[in-house]
Amino acid sequence: MDELRRTGRLAADVTAGYLESVGERPVWQPVPEADRSWLMRQDLPAEGRPLSDLLDDIRTRVLPYPMGNGHPRFFGWVNSAPSVAGVLVAPIAAALNPSCAGGDHAGVLLEHTVLRWLADLVGYPHRPGGGLLTSGASMATVVALAAARQHAAGRDGVDVREDGLYGRPPMVLYVSAEGHSCLRKAAELLGLGSRQVRIVPVDDGFRMDVDALRTLVARDVRAGLRPFCVAASAGTVNTGAVDPLDEIADVAAAHGLWFHVDGAYGALGALAGNAGYLGMARADSLVLDPHKWLGVPVDCGCVLWRDPALTRSTFSLVPAYLRDDHDGGIGWFSEYGPEQTRPFRALRTWATMSHLGRDGIIRLVDTTVRLAQRLAAMIDAAPDFELLAPVGTSIVAFRYRPVDRDDKLDELNRRIPAAVQHRGSAFLTGTQLAGAEALRACLLNPATTEDDLALLLDEIRAAAEIRP
Repeated sequence: MDELRRTGRLAADVTAGYLESVGERPVWQPVPEADRSWLMRQDLPAEGRPLSDLLDDIRTRVLPYPMGNGHPRFFGWVNSAPSVAGVLVAPIAAALNPSCAGGDHAGVLLEHTVLRWLADLVGYPHRPGGGLLTSGASMATVVALAAARQHAAGRDGVDVREDGLYGRPPMVLYVSAEGHSCLRKAAELLGLGSRQVRIVPVDDGFRMDVDALRTLVARDVRAGLRPFCVAASAGTVNTGAVDPLDEIADVAAAHGLWFHVDGAYGALGALAGNAGYLGMARADSLVLDPHKWLGVPVDCGCVLWRDPALTRSTFSLVPAYLRDDHDGGIGWFSEYGPEQTRPFRALRTWATMSHLGRDGIIRLVDTTVRLAQRLAAMIDAAPDFELLAPVGTSIVAFRYRPVDRDDKLDELNRRIPAAVQHRGSAFLTGTQLAGAEALRACLLNPATTEDDLALLLDEIRAAAEIRP
């Protein structure tokens, strides 16, 4: 334990120093061949090494090559900087090392509180047993769609857990053209098949077209198929668009569809007073990721559902050696999803939310939304940029369009992100919108400033001059 105390203090200093100076280093840099070889090809030592040596390796060969998402000029994908409270308590969760499958211990009890907090924060109805922390939105989506599948089959008089999907009409899932790829993955994993995933067109604001949804559902009913779920987005990854949730909920209710909302990135945007979130509370299931906008260190996703009994009936399988007669009537967390051994995710989430407080969480959302709106205004004012989508959350989709050229813009915008990343002063990623190559900036770091936004635009201009 003396070695742990000595090295632990050094590790805390290294960690604090890294976080303190992250903005002074390149956002991202390539890994030199010598360090790449060490990271990928080192041999397992025959004898154990001192903790201090391990810490030296981390300091010299790991910390210099981050993904970059802790930096205030990291605008890529949807990856936040880690909350300091989450970083602080991560070693304690590791020291306890519980399995949060169930039982009467702190890890399980604290998860119930965290789930209630998350539901309350976004205005989603919550009952005991009405949620689960997961590795992320991908696993959360599998849990939600499995419950939706079980629900639909049960209404048809079939126990899908026992009989599977054999010999039944294909079950159809409806997803926006801007929906996340995890929805298709979940459909494939659950045996529904990607052929039964209907891609619903979007409007000019990249929101699901509700009339097109109605048309697709009616067509599938006439064809003898089994529409069972519509998945809407509360903040898409491409543009941050929020689908017309209340109207989609009406369609789901009219046709007996499970109404699922993917709010992995954007559910917290409801705190910014955006009226577009009306209807989210009507969802049968809601996914949101604390490790996105909240900054809880990875991994921590969350799925909430309206009917705990239904989700429990989808997954519960309790062998005699796991029976617990003192579970309070709601069972173990492992009865609500596929994971049996589950890490102590709740501690990082509890610490992050407690440290910020409700007012601090609202400030975080408001700050990053305002930054996105400011970047959009800067793009609108610049003759060599164009905004490609309305800005309603903290994602800005745009395009570089130099005034002296109007050809090969797709090729230019496709190569800009990598060139910006290699320059090291900023980081953004690309995407496609309406078939055109686009740039996108996701703002999640409250340490980002307007100067950082101006630098981003200048870096894009400079990167565009680099010849391929």
